[in-house]
Amino acid sequence: MAAPSAGDVTEAPVAEERAAEPVATATDTRPEWPPRPAESELPAPRTPEDEASDTAARVASAPIPAPAALAESEPPPAVREPSLAPEPPAHRAEPAGEATDVPVPEAEPAAAATGPAPTEPPELATPELADDAALRAALEAILLVVDEPVAESALAEVVEQPTERVAAMLQQIADEYTAHGRGFELRRAAGGWRLYTRPEYAAYVERFVVGGQSVRLTQAALETLAVIAYKQPVTRAQISAIRGVNCDGVVRTLMTRGLIEECGTEPETGAHLYRTTTLFLEKLGLNSVDELPPLAPFLPSNVEEIADAER
Repeated sequence: MAAPSAGDVTEAPVAEERAAEPVATATDTRPEWPPRPAESELPAPRTPEDEASDTAARVASAPIPAPAALAESEPPPAVREPSLAPEPPAHRAEPAGEATDVPVPEAEPAAAATGPAPTEPPELATPELADDAALRAALEAILLVVDEPVAESALAEVVEQPTERVAAMLQQIADEYTAHGRGFELRRAAGGWRLYTRPEYAAYVERFVVGGQSVRLTQAALETLAVIAYKQPVTRAQISAIRGVNCDGVVRTLMTRGLIEECGTEPETGAHLYRTTTLFLEKLGLNSVDELPPLAPFLPSNVEEIADAER
């Protein structure tokens, strides 16, 4: 390249005038001599607004690729295999403002989730008592648990049979026990039926139950009980007058044993009246006090003379 001639060289303007000079046009191709001081060739800093506008311009001018122009490296879309299970129906969009009746499945009962409900145990069948053997067994079972004599009418009501048939069966059972020599017997006492041990085995039963302890009544208690049994209803004063001693303590003992009980008051004095109980008849094996033995055989021969002397 040829060096510029002296005529082409222009003087360098001062710093203040250079700033006011116009920018050289495209037709001015002559190099500036002497060259200006080197300035930074870095572009001016860009603002976020400039970058945003450039990005929008590139997106707007970018061509949209055709579907066939997809890259060969992209995997083809997955093909959905048919399923044997039926697909749920697609819900159709309903226009706004219209009510849609959607069926709601009914709730299953709680028992279905937890299994079948437990069944109650079947009731035991009651045997028919038309047969005499069945009636006999039923009566024996009842008599084994009673603690006092039971009348025929009460047993007939329980087994739902005529009273006559029940009474005949009880007598038949009692006769069979006696004929076979059992250690117990079915006996009628105090207006009812009950099982008792036989008197000949009383010593063994007493030895087993009592265990050597005496439970017999004292002589005073036996005398007082005899007076009440033959003179009932009777007051304490009358008992004491007959025996000649005070018997208040003995009367309380007999009441505690359940052999006597109160049965009202005397109209004249208001004193309590006493009589024997069902337990008393049961202990003696009697149905009523009318079966008590008469007192005449036990009285002294000169009882009338003694009575006249006391007058």
